[in-house]
Amino acid sequence: MHGDSAAYQTVPRAVAVLPKSYAAGAATGWHSHPRAQLLYATSGLTLVTAEDGTWILPPQHALWIPPGLFHDVRMHGRVSMCSAYVTPEAVGILPKGCRVLEVTPLLASALVALAAEPMLYDEGGRGGHLAALILDEIGRAPETPLTLPLPRDPRLRRVCEALLKDPASALDIDAWAERAGASRRTLTRGFRAETGMSFGDWRARLRVVRALALATDGCPPHQIARAVGYADLRALRTAARRILGGVELSW
Repeated sequence: MHGDSAAYQTVPRAVAVLPKSYAAGAATGWHSHPRAQLLYATSGLTLVTAEDGTWILPPQHALWIPPGLFHDVRMHGRVSMCSAYVTPEAVGILPKGCRVLEVTPLLASALVALAAEPMLYDEGGRGGHLAALILDEIGRAPETPLTLPLPRDPRLRRVCEALLKDPASALDIDAWAERAGASRRTLTRGFRAETGMSFGDWRARLRVVRALALATDGCPPHQIARAVGYADLRALRTAARRILGGVELSW
């Protein structure tokens, strides 16, 4: 049963953990799960997209995905992941909405240990204790800034989709407002209201997220900076440290 991912959605246990590996460039396609999912990247980098946002997952980070949310996962570099599927009954005490969580060493070890247990583990024994520990650690895990919320307003959404295709675009906010068919004030206020950040901060975060993906794909550092709209690598590194905090950079 460990190879049948569908079984992890119906097994009568609060938590079911499935380890899986993907080749570089692989994608899952749009899909959803009846259970909540903690998607934990143990190696490589994944980019997850849903209707309301985009999330980047470097190693030692996980994305909490609510039940029923359609999403697509794309792999940059060879990716190994460990997915914990959590029953809706247990979700009530866990985070609501997608969020990137820092995976503590204790949570990482518990996920690996439960993955090695039988799918129908003894709920009163080691497997049950590991499942309870995983739920507790998910609830305690600190959130990280590796998220890129997407606005619902169609005018703002067009701007975001254009920047997702070309993060290096040199257009300023006035030019984007004109393209969107909105005033500068509408664009700036709309971004703040719907994403919780300014247009400039959103674009800077997008560029850093894309830089992480390019670095994992093996792109040379000096090319990465130009590809995401920075004059040089030093400027990109400064922006990345400001946005990512303690996340380790490989460039």
